[in-house]
Amino acid sequence: MVFTIDRPHIRDVRRRLWRGTAAALAAALLGAVGAVLPAGPAHAAGPARLVYVSHAGAGTVSAYDPATGSTVATIEVGSAPTGIALTPDGSQAWVANGASDTVSVIDTATNSVAATVAVGRTPRSVVISPDGGRAYVVRTADPGGVDVIDTSSLVVTATIAAGDFPDAVDLSPDGSRLYVGNFSSRTVSVIDTVSNTVTATVPVGNAAGLAVSPDGAHVYVADHDDNRLSVIDTATATVTATVPVGSLPQSVAVAPDGGLLYVANRGGDSVSVVDTATNTVVATVPTGAGTSGVLADADGTRVYAANTFVNTMSVIDTATLTVTATVPTGSRPFGLAMSKAARPTVTAVTPAQGPAAGGTTVTLTGTGFTGATAVAFGAVPATSFTVRSDTEITATSPAATTAGPADITVTTPVATSTTGPADRYTYTRDATGLTAAPLLLSLAPGQLKINLNLSATLADTTTGKPITGATVKFTLGTTTVCTATTNTAGTATCTGVVPVLTALLNLGYTATYNGAPTHEPATATAALIHS
Repeated sequence: MVFTIDRPHIRDVRRRLWRGTAAALAAALLGAVGAVLPAGPAHAAGPARLVYVSHAGAGTVSAYDPATGSTVATIEVGSAPTGIALTPDGSQAWVANGASDTVSVIDTATNSVAATVAVGRTPRSVVISPDGGRAYVVRTADPGGVDVIDTSSLVVTATIAAGDFPDAVDLSPDGSRLYVGNFSSRTVSVIDTVSNTVTATVPVGNAAGLAVSPDGAHVYVADHDDNRLSVIDTATATVTATVPVGSLPQSVAVAPDGGLLYVANRGGDSVSVVDTATNTVVATVPTGAGTSGVLADADGTRVYAANTFVNTMSVIDTATLTVTATVPTGSRPFGLAMSKAARPTVTAVTPAQGPAAGGTTVTLTGTGFTGATAVAFGAVPATSFTVRSDTEITATSPAATTAGPADITVTTPVATSTTGPADRYTYTRDATGLTAAPLLLSLAPGQLKINLNLSATLADTTTGKPITGATVKFTLGTTTVCTATTNTAGTATCTGVVPVLTALLNLGYTATYNGAPTHEPATATAALIHS
């Protein structure tokens, strides 16, 4: 049946908050008895960002994977879940269960309920402090207020009084101020989170939803019965603008860069797109009946809208401002939240070494690779790389300037992977080959000294290429004849004068390359042939 909370003292408010046209109510009735996503066993989700959707009519939360377009888990929570929020590290989702007077804490690694916390009557919305240490739960009844929960001990440590029928909540970016929208008293309470006291009360409309801008300068309030958006300047705690939007605006989401604002119009079955620079509606996107929740993807590419009366979620492309997908949900979807994208992690490297010349195909195993923008061996970018999956990348190693270990890192829009032994790749010095040709001596009777024109060629036997700019020393026994630098062909040539007796006693010369940070040393000998 249709979700209600049977408490006489709030029925009049709920009728106003959940009202719609006769057609919309009919759709709600049909949706309530229609198909509900089957509740399967909870299982671990992949490392991709998931959208969590609360279903007020089903007592469940579903986890939707935008990458695959599928629901990966359905989690049983309390009765009539509405507001939902993720912890900053993404490890937990906190869900306000309006008819159970509880909050369910979902472990997002296993998509199962890890704890249930008792709170005041009719909890509606929840938000988590930036440090993850506190959860603020807005409850609407007897009397309305905000319960403050220590997320470690799961104990309610304080209760803050707000206005009449508090409904919506958000925090300033630094967590120092809590903004609570009071539906019936038509105000927003500004709360100091250090002292847990109300420091200001701002008149607005029937505040059904609100959101704080990324820079903390403004609070945007959905004035449900006035079909408008109130813009609060947080420095002065005053309304500086109002923006007409769709019918019965219910919730608000701000784009990551703060440039656009998205308003879910419950009575208008749409999402209004507001330019925050001009405070004007630049587009209205038709969605589904009873659009109640709205969520802006952190990557800025998509907006998600929960359509309560028809049990669907609309996926909006922010580039075209059109609905690109309509996703079936559980009964009466309402709250939306997105998990934190995981920092990429490299857990294995195969092979773990190769030549300093680079060019080796290396397979990286790990997590969070989707959307990778860079792979680096130490400070040097990979010659090329391909993301095979969220857990595998193949990369071509670049040439190194020195042999030794290098940490391989993966960078995504979220972060760069941390380094450790598992991502270690060791460059080895390339093998080298030095060749020298026999030298024919032509001596005259009584000759005491002779000019030796010596030559040797140095090559990288790993790559088959000549080594240029390398120093080669030529010796006869313990006597250094000359030194030379290899040319583009890898050949070093020089001329040196030695006593004839020295030449005759040794009858051979040695070419020596002492090596370099990227190349092994090499030697070669060749005969001196007396004609």
